Amino acid sequence: MQNRMQNMLLLPLENENFFIQHIQDNIEDRTAIDSFSVGQKSGKELELYLKHTALVDENASFARTYLVKSKKNCELAAYFTLRNSLFTLDLENDYFYTIPAVELSNFAVNTVFRSTHPEIEKIGYSVLTDFVLPLVNFIRIHTGVKALYIYALPEQKLIEHYERLSFHRLTPEKEKYVHQHVKPKYDDGCIFMYQMLG
Repeated sequence: MQNRMQNMLLLPLENENFFIQHIQDNIEDRTAIDSFSVGQKSGKELELYLKHTALVDENASFARTYLVKSKKNCELAAYFTLRNSLFTLDLENDYFYTIPAVELSNFAVNTVFRSTHPEIEKIGYSVLTDFVLPLVNFIRIHTGVKALYIYALPEQKLIEHYERLSFHRLTPEKEKYVHQHVKPKYDDGCIFMYQMLG
């Protein structure tokens, strides 16, 4: 029991290059958030979410957003947003199965940080493995969670990137079923991808 309690309380909040900070703890410093940039045109909604909607969702308890900052000088390198959710898979004979999950509803690397720090590689991978997954597994200790999922922008390069990060796509038929039942309007046109936990 003692060992389990220690595991529940130890939450990795930093790695070699970065630490995470809850957006609520950063309200006084808007400069970093206001200068956050996503280079791809298709990712502008991720930028706008951080700048205009993240705190609204925080206050409404719809989601939690975390800023990933450089340990060296506190520059904003990336951010991600988590929310509890579920998705439903259509199985055979009109049977469906509901899977409790955490949605990685926003995930973006700051283009400004990436361009000024080319020596730091695989920022997105680092954020996922060192911060997102530990937080999700911490949640899993306390509640029933079987999967982590995202709605990825429909770009082949990005889909392949998420596949390298152990996310999977459903068959077109099952993907259509998920999109009809649980896909939020703000992710219109995006691709459902998931990874099972534990």
